[in-house]
Amino acid sequence: QVTLVESGGGLVQPGGSLRLSCAASGITFSLYTMHWYRQTPGKQRDWVASITDGGSTNYADSVKGRSTISRDNAKNTVYLQMNSLKPEDTAVYYCNARFNFGTLTYWGQGTQVTVFS
Repeated sequence: QVTLVESGGGLVQPGGSLRLSCAASGITFSLYTMHWYRQTPGKQRDWVASITDGGSTNYADSVKGRSTISRDNAKNTVYLQMNSLKPEDTAVYYCNARFNFGTLTYWGQGTQVTVFS
């Protein structure tokens, strides 16, 4: 059974920081590119950042320069460090694992990030 479990969300004031984690089990972690997405009520789920097994990263313009995605293949965990948070970063953040050699994809249950002033 594949599970992705996000943690680290919470309430933070503008300018603050949070570190999200996503622990994966049931997959060969190194064979997956890991992504973070976010979604607000009534809107589509937007891609935030990704990291390959080799550590190559990409970011959405909305978070570039303020966020860092990283992974620990020994711990089967991907992280998203978010700094200088803004109210518009408020969303449910989802972890996604996408198999590098096929169409398998898995989602976590999400973790809420709320940035309030």
